Amino acid sequence: METLILGAQLLCTGMMGLYLFNQFNSNKEQCTQTTCETDNRKYEELQNMRKISLKEPLTEKMRPKGEDDIVGQTDAMLALKAALCSKNPQHVIIYGSPGVGKTAASRIALDIAKAQVNSAFRSDAKFIEIDATTLRFDDRSIADPLIGSVHDPIYQGAGQYGNSGVPNPKEGAVTKAHGGVLFIDEIGELHSIQMNKLLKVLEDRKVNLDSVYYNENDKNIPAHIHDIFQNGLPADFRLIGATTRDKSEIPPALRSRCIEISFQDLQYSHIVEILNKIIKREYIKVEDGVIEKIAQYVTNGRDAISILQMAMNRISLLNQDIITIKDIKWVIKSGGYTRVKAEKIQSKMHIGRVTGLYVTGLGSGGTVPIKCVVKKLDKGEGSIKISGIIEEEEIQRVNSSIKRKSMIKSSVDNIITVFKTLFDVKIEDYYIHITFPSNVPADGPSAGIAMFCAIYSALFNQPINSNIAMTGDLSIFGEVEAVGGIPSKIFAAKESGVKKIFIPQDNMSSTYNEYDDIEVCPVNNIYEVIEEIFTSMVIRKIN
Repeated sequence: METLILGAQLLCTGMMGLYLFNQFNSNKEQCTQTTCETDNRKYEELQNMRKISLKEPLTEKMRPKGEDDIVGQTDAMLALKAALCSKNPQHVIIYGSPGVGKTAASRIALDIAKAQVNSAFRSDAKFIEIDATTLRFDDRSIADPLIGSVHDPIYQGAGQYGNSGVPNPKEGAVTKAHGGVLFIDEIGELHSIQMNKLLKVLEDRKVNLDSVYYNENDKNIPAHIHDIFQNGLPADFRLIGATTRDKSEIPPALRSRCIEISFQDLQYSHIVEILNKIIKREYIKVEDGVIEKIAQYVTNGRDAISILQMAMNRISLLNQDIITIKDIKWVIKSGGYTRVKAEKIQSKMHIGRVTGLYVTGLGSGGTVPIKCVVKKLDKGEGSIKISGIIEEEEIQRVNSSIKRKSMIKSSVDNIITVFKTLFDVKIEDYYIHITFPSNVPADGPSAGIAMFCAIYSALFNQPINSNIAMTGDLSIFGEVEAVGGIPSKIFAAKESGVKKIFIPQDNMSSTYNEYDDIEVCPVNNIYEVIEEIFTSMVIRKIN
């Protein structure tokens, strides 16, 4: 009897086990089938999404593909090729406003370099592009898309090496760019910690990684991970950093390792050339004057194309066939664009008005009218007022900041000294007001001789022709001293219709004599300036 009961129990147990086993396999098959169906459905959804695409924007379609497509950057492009297309390519920092072709030119320069017989770059050299404004990193080196990181087992979970306690190195952009070019857009925004790490990589040409979980004697660790921890990740590349910041805002340690190249804002003629290419290539119908109208409101190709694209969208909505001046005016008004191209300077004589020249921190030049009025007052009651300038500038240092007086005010102090000591003019008996346009934040020493001539003209009622421009610092001894940005200033003066420009003798170059339609005159001192500009010397030098 006991045997029968035991047999029945065993039979029931076996049947229950078989039932549970079948149920488990059934559920497993159902889960596997459900998972596969879900995966297949998601894959199909992804492929369907890939089939959907909007029409390519005009700005993308017209992105430069070759060197001939880069407009207005002849010198900068030549410098970029010189830096990359050699046996010993250099690291580069490119300064320039948005939309002037920094990224496109860098890609094209690498393609040109790869085609050179003696190039250091192989034909498969990569162009890795990242944006410094979006780079994020972790202090524990868990994630670092620029330099690279190590995923320790504690963070891997059930990953490939997590269960084995093996640290897993992850390569960053510097390693992905090995043998090619790493392009960092807005490099001036890079965090100081990242910047220091990058400088170390540029010096060592490899990335050294470390982990407390790494044991060089552990045979379970794969050979390639041993090699990474012992020899580092390769990172022999050439850096091209692009920035819209001023040169003074870029860390000196980075600047000292790089060739610096400035991309200029596009001039009126360059914008016209770009738009003509687009209209011809895309068969766009435009009214006479449309291209010229757009070119008056932009300084880069991207904005010019955006205005044209918006005008095309407008005529499409209105069922028009041709873009008119009215359409462009509507785009300019709705987009809030402001005029950037000044009217051509006409040949007119003015009292107390001089055409000065300036250059921005990004290397773009321009003309600026400097105006001055003078009134005789009672003895010793005079004063000097300057408007439209940066009164005070704060300069940020690593651990401190300093403030300095406007450099234009310092130049005016020099001018007053010259009038008093060299020409014996009692400036303290006059009210003098010098003004710069409010739309051009002005500072720097290069307006020295221009302000002197404006005061001289107003003081002695001597006219100056508006098609004469000048730049140069004035010392207390009346010497005209060298200033920066001369090529950009000459180009801007020429574009504005200036016929004659005075520059310091120390800045003179034989290449400046090759310019058409403008005469470049070097001067050593203020006496030469007075003799060249004014019909007669009203005041004489004190012996």
